[in-house]
Amino acid sequence: MRKPFYLSFLVFFAAVIFYSCSKTTTKQPVHEDKPFVQDYSIKYYSDTTKLNLLAAYSDRNGVIQILAKEGLQHPYNGKLLYHGSIEPDNSYRFMKSKKISATGVYDKQLVYLSDSVVFSNAWAGTLFSKHTLPGAKLFAGGKDFTFLVSDGKSLQLIKDSKNLYSGSLPDDEAISIRYQQNTGDFWILGKKTLYALSSGNVLTKAFDGANFTSFDVVSNNQKLIIGTTDGFIEFDPATKKQIGTINKKLPVTNITFVQEVNGKIWFGSDQGAFALRSDGKFDYYYGERWLPGNKVIHISEGPENSVLVLTTKGLGQIAFKEMTLADKAIYFEEQVRQRHIRNGFNAALDGMEKGNLSTGYMSDSDNDGLWTTMYLGGEIFRYAATKDSVALQNCRESLDAIERLYTVNPVPGFPARSFERSGHIESLSDSERWQQSPEKEWNWKSTTSSDEIIGHVFAFGAIAELIDDEPMKKKAIMLLDTVMSHIVKNDMYLIDFDGKPTMWGKWNPKYVNAFPTNVGDRKLNSSNIVSMLQTAYHFTKKEKYKTKAFELMNKYGYYENMMRPMSEIGKAPDDADEHAKHMSDGWNHSDDEMYFIGYWGLYRYPFNDTLKTAYKKQILDHWQVERPEKDGAWNIFTALTGTDEFDLKEAVWYLQEYPLDLINWSIKNSHRKDIELLEPNFRKQTTKELLPPDEKPVKRHNSNTFDLDRGGVGGTSEESAGDIWLLPYWMGRYLGVISAPVK
Repeated sequence: MRKPFYLSFLVFFAAVIFYSCSKTTTKQPVHEDKPFVQDYSIKYYSDTTKLNLLAAYSDRNGVIQILAKEGLQHPYNGKLLYHGSIEPDNSYRFMKSKKISATGVYDKQLVYLSDSVVFSNAWAGTLFSKHTLPGAKLFAGGKDFTFLVSDGKSLQLIKDSKNLYSGSLPDDEAISIRYQQNTGDFWILGKKTLYALSSGNVLTKAFDGANFTSFDVVSNNQKLIIGTTDGFIEFDPATKKQIGTINKKLPVTNITFVQEVNGKIWFGSDQGAFALRSDGKFDYYYGERWLPGNKVIHISEGPENSVLVLTTKGLGQIAFKEMTLADKAIYFEEQVRQRHIRNGFNAALDGMEKGNLSTGYMSDSDNDGLWTTMYLGGEIFRYAATKDSVALQNCRESLDAIERLYTVNPVPGFPARSFERSGHIESLSDSERWQQSPEKEWNWKSTTSSDEIIGHVFAFGAIAELIDDEPMKKKAIMLLDTVMSHIVKNDMYLIDFDGKPTMWGKWNPKYVNAFPTNVGDRKLNSSNIVSMLQTAYHFTKKEKYKTKAFELMNKYGYYENMMRPMSEIGKAPDDADEHAKHMSDGWNHSDDEMYFIGYWGLYRYPFNDTLKTAYKKQILDHWQVERPEKDGAWNIFTALTGTDEFDLKEAVWYLQEYPLDLINWSIKNSHRKDIELLEPNFRKQTTKELLPPDEKPVKRHNSNTFDLDRGGVGGTSEESAGDIWLLPYWMGRYLGVISAPVK
């Protein structure tokens, strides 16, 4: 008699728990978009056949002056991405007759050293302090316009042309002089010794060493940093003792210059410049993304918190600007629209001459459809988040380009890879793949890949769900139905103009399940086709898509393929065919791109809640193995599952650290002594810790972000921010994990 009551109680209790759990929602973290510091470079190139550069300084007015053996120079007409030059400085015409051997800054004014005098044009020209060292080449200013001057051997301390001290280094050659403000001491660095000239004008040796190159007084006059040809030394001027051991865990150990700028210690080297961060690591500035040349001669404070890095080939002005992610998005939106929209496609700018943007052309690509749908996805999310009419028009134009891929060729339901005007097939990439279009004066590119199809379906679904423009929604759903009908009709193949499946457009079980279970394509193709069929069914309600998806999942094991853990994916076994072995010789980052783009339709439009729960498990399992890459897109895509852990901090790091300069300059990091290299591995992860995006080659999401170098001739192309940066940013804004700019 008590059993019914007991069962009723359990039912009631379970209902209460279910109701409570259904009311409990996980609150995802949100990044408040406050200003951060964005660095970028303005480069000024010199004519190396005419100039031998020595030093660069700027004064309180922002005037930058460069000393060369041939006389005073100044930078001209440079800005971000547009290179300037170094030209003769004729501002003070009578300076030409002065034999200037060194320049410097005193009280934020430019000061000069000649063979007989320390002088300046500031202070109404009243600084004119004579010395008697004809070979003088070094000087530094102290208290009340005192200056210590040296020709490398002798020293003179002067003030108002009076000699306050004369002496010499007994066993070394002076290479640099610095003044310590809190003690009034001058420090003189030799090639192997360090001397101090006290405020009482007593010269004493403070330290012996070897291979010294440069030094500076840093940390509020509490420490000296001495650069050498093999690392740097920290020295305590109070105790006159070395602090710890020589530091060699640096990007480059051959130090050419040391300078503290705005509280940060900068190092020049024969392979770029680097700055010591508060966490003990370094920001590394190598290559023409940052510097005209890599051999650094001199470093100093520049205008508006910038840093002047003088190299043998010119001046790099590293600028630091506060901006929000929204500000950066505006900059990248302009970059895409001004230089990267080709026939509506999101295209790269190729054929450039040494970074000259005016010399490039917008190139065709195998993946025009994919890169464009990724940019289109970003603009869809931008419109959904902001209702910006400009974003809507951008969507409209990109959708027009994607639509034409279906009409420019004669195959029903088949999208071309790309299209271009006829007459120049030989100049297009993969010219053998191009076909004549029924449309006069146009060619289209065949052999369309699965990469393009998953991109198309992602964009069609996002438009159908998030764009409130009815003609666009109808067009997107029509195109979605068109391509998916083609695939289902043709037994899960993408059939080209020759009546045969394209190389990669294959989702048929005979192809998919022919791969061993641990080969990634078996899992990937299963995941992608189910996502595409779900998206098609969600917006068309045609049963053929739902029926086919369940047939693939239940009858042919696609569900099992999809849910196979990423930890099991690896190289094909020895008895596998050559195709399987070729497809699994290492981690495929294009596959990652296809997975995550497909996850939108997989998780967003599931057939039922049970599948949705399983899909979330699948996505999070994949995300776990991707975490070391800190890819902004993959972390933000993972956020669509509602999980509260998706590495938002790392996603924001990716967005903030990505360089404003997306030109493919030559990059090198493999020589660095401050990184921990890993043994070769299946994932092709080269370092234990990922380097920031602005220190590596520009990478699309289908590339290995752990690649350290980019060889070859640099400056020949510029990538579009449309798929690289704008997609993850605007998706984050739409999902609400990145806020609008906070004022």
